[in-house]
Amino acid sequence: MGTPVTVIVPTFNERDNVAELVARTAAALAAYDAEILFVDDSTDDTALEVARVAADAPLPVRVIHRDDNTGGLGGAVVVGLEAAAAQICIVMDGDLQHPPELLPALLRRHEEGDADVVAASRYIGGGDTSGLGTAVRFGVSRAATWLTRAMFPIRLARSTDPMTGFFLVDRSRLDLATLKPQGFKILLEILARTDLRIAEVPMEFGERRHGTSKASFRQGTTFIAHLARLRFGKMSLFAMIGVIGAVANLGIMWLLTVAGVPYIWAAIIGAEITIIGNFILQERFVFADMRTDARGLGGRFAASFTFNNVEAALRIPVMALMVETWHISSVLATGLSLIVAFFARFLFHSLVVYAPKRHSKTDGQVSEPKPDTAALRVIRAIDAEAMKPGEL
Repeated sequence: MGTPVTVIVPTFNERDNVAELVARTAAALAAYDAEILFVDDSTDDTALEVARVAADAPLPVRVIHRDDNTGGLGGAVVVGLEAAAAQICIVMDGDLQHPPELLPALLRRHEEGDADVVAASRYIGGGDTSGLGTAVRFGVSRAATWLTRAMFPIRLARSTDPMTGFFLVDRSRLDLATLKPQGFKILLEILARTDLRIAEVPMEFGERRHGTSKASFRQGTTFIAHLARLRFGKMSLFAMIGVIGAVANLGIMWLLTVAGVPYIWAAIIGAEITIIGNFILQERFVFADMRTDARGLGGRFAASFTFNNVEAALRIPVMALMVETWHISSVLATGLSLIVAFFARFLFHSLVVYAPKRHSKTDGQVSEPKPDTAALRVIRAIDAEAMKPGEL
């Protein structure tokens, strides 16, 4: 038998594709020591169908069913990489848009010895994108690819399709603990966080046979947020949300002052609305990976809301002082004060709101060591969060 290989197939309600995918994959990898590992997040009986097909399959077929769906499709792939029997892993979708007949080409390209990742690309010579369907979907795909390559020009210099979900990776070259996937784009996560050699083979992207596409506006927003996190780190994503909140704050102030509301009250109302809005966005896009170990949602909201109100209570009088003494507009004064407040907000949320819970010595748990000094914690927070871009 040839090279041991694990084919990892993340699935979500792909029951009708399982039998054909297993049959075609087994035929394509007949010369290899291969297994298929499904990592299933389905709400239907996809996992039961995998078990049924596995009973008569010509190669080992396993399934891991997840109930928490952490990290979406990317999280499922990481689970598969951790559980794979072989070091050489190939990730492919379960909807048959990734042709199993291309598997040997990926393996042959890797056997040349100059690549740690071999990606199936829709955008190199011989590739085809007809399976994307509409011109709009093709345009969105190309725009996302151009944006991604522009943000990682060094890491992705040799990648024409960093968004592809069909690729081979040498697991021994990965530190799985560093991967923090969100949504579909696990290859981008791998390439952005790891210095790997990449090669490509052309792929004809097929049409979906059964089921429905999982792409959605929500997946799109998750991708944009994750791309920002990879490239710029938490602090810049926090700043992006802060900018959105600041624009909303200024807009609310402007509307209220135009309506005749005194600027002090307009500033207070704008601050309260944007404090709540920013918290919701930060929960979803900035600190999602820290929520599990932090205090409960109510505690996080109370701490964030209290701090931001205290900060606003200090900031608004300063803003009023600037208006009265410097004779500048209230909108400009608010904007300046929001910039000054940004760093305090970020450090408080990183170090306090989303700090891991401390455990007592009860129930066999060991108490955590005493915390470091505040100065050291601030330095570490800045180093870990602000100075970790996706590309060096």
